[in-house]
Amino acid sequence: MRDRASILHLDLDAFFAAVEQRDKPSLRGKPVVVGGTGGRGVVSTASYEARRFGVRSAMSTREARARCPHAAYLSGRFEAYRSTSAAVMGLLRSVSPLVEPLSLDEAFVDLEQADLPDLEVATVTAFAEDLRTRVREVTGGLTASVGIASSKFLAKIASDLRKPDGLVVVEPGTEVALLHPMHVSVIPGVGPATVERLKRAGIHTVRELAQVGEDELVRQVGRSLGHGLHQLARAEDDRAVVPDRETKSVSVEGTYEHDLTDRRQMEAIVVRQAGEVARRMRASGLSGRTVSLKVRMYDFTTLSRSATLPAPTEDAATIARLARTLLADLDTSGGVRLLGVGVSGLADWVQEDLFAALDEDEGAEDEPTAAPPAEQPEEAGARPRGATWAPGMDVVHDEHGRGWVWGSGRGVVTVRFETAETPPGPVRSFPADDPALHRWHPPAPQDDGQPAEQ
Repeated sequence: MRDRASILHLDLDAFFAAVEQRDKPSLRGKPVVVGGTGGRGVVSTASYEARRFGVRSAMSTREARARCPHAAYLSGRFEAYRSTSAAVMGLLRSVSPLVEPLSLDEAFVDLEQADLPDLEVATVTAFAEDLRTRVREVTGGLTASVGIASSKFLAKIASDLRKPDGLVVVEPGTEVALLHPMHVSVIPGVGPATVERLKRAGIHTVRELAQVGEDELVRQVGRSLGHGLHQLARAEDDRAVVPDRETKSVSVEGTYEHDLTDRRQMEAIVVRQAGEVARRMRASGLSGRTVSLKVRMYDFTTLSRSATLPAPTEDAATIARLARTLLADLDTSGGVRLLGVGVSGLADWVQEDLFAALDEDEGAEDEPTAAPPAEQPEEAGARPRGATWAPGMDVVHDEHGRGWVWGSGRGVVTVRFETAETPPGPVRSFPADDPALHRWHPPAPQDDGQPAEQ
């Protein structure tokens, strides 16, 4: 534990949904749900307007539609999320060299390395207020919730206390007083199953948890989790902020608010992620030999598995099949908080498929997913393969200009013509094969000399 509140946790509020509301004026202030839109889809993120109806991440899209039928259900635009995240992470790195991204929408920042005159509460509070203002500026209006404390554990808890658009600074010496009245589920790794086990032992609050000996906790919930709970219940956390390391790899991962337990859902997510990794590799003219799978368990234990091919590939089916094989070797019955697929050992040449192609229904649009589906690899200006217009997709019409897909089906696609810089626009429908309607991509960023996403 540090003797100053010098670790900052920043969390962009309802990130995917907020980006959609930013870029789609007609959706501002209205319920928006991002994720799988098919019959077996899963919610990735819900706007705060949708959350008021009980919609949450990892909920099935079918249940979300039942709770909030009037919401806009969008399939997601990874390019927009990635570019917005890059702007925020760049801002954070400009204030401190020690930035530890946890996902696209959250990160820890070590303020001991920031250019601050001191680390008094008033100073870090003013710094955080200015940082939140700058986040709004670089993202075009997105809000962030910030927590500052003497440890990563307390900083993350603090950032959740006044969501959305809040700031909480935990003064040194008050950590235990803040933590102990809270329910045990506030501690990372304490999911529904652990809550039930602790409840049967008469443990409901963190204070009650702190009064239990470590040996008893180990007996109740297992060695790894029991040891962690014993420390965190006493606000003991000395983990350092570890900056991301530059690696020659391409990877995609997602962190989920509610633990994933459905094996089929996890497999579908891995297939989606493999498709996105392959798309980004193809866009950079790269291939790779080593496929890796990253899994963060319910108790925050992180597992990594990898397998190396005899020759490089950039084929989505090959990457997906190998990633699913790696997943099959892991026991995920306790719940999973993060899944990720990556490829390393990059090269600038490609070997043809080394495995059979995926079955036609693997990775289909109605597969469940807890993250927005990967963008399809069409070039800008092209129609999606099979004229599949995903809800929320950016498009441009030769006559009417830019807009986004409101909905499609039965050979018709409906588009609302508006952008982040315009007022809410008109809605028009076209034949799905209208030659004047094209997919739109943002201009490619200038080459920074990097061969691929780091």
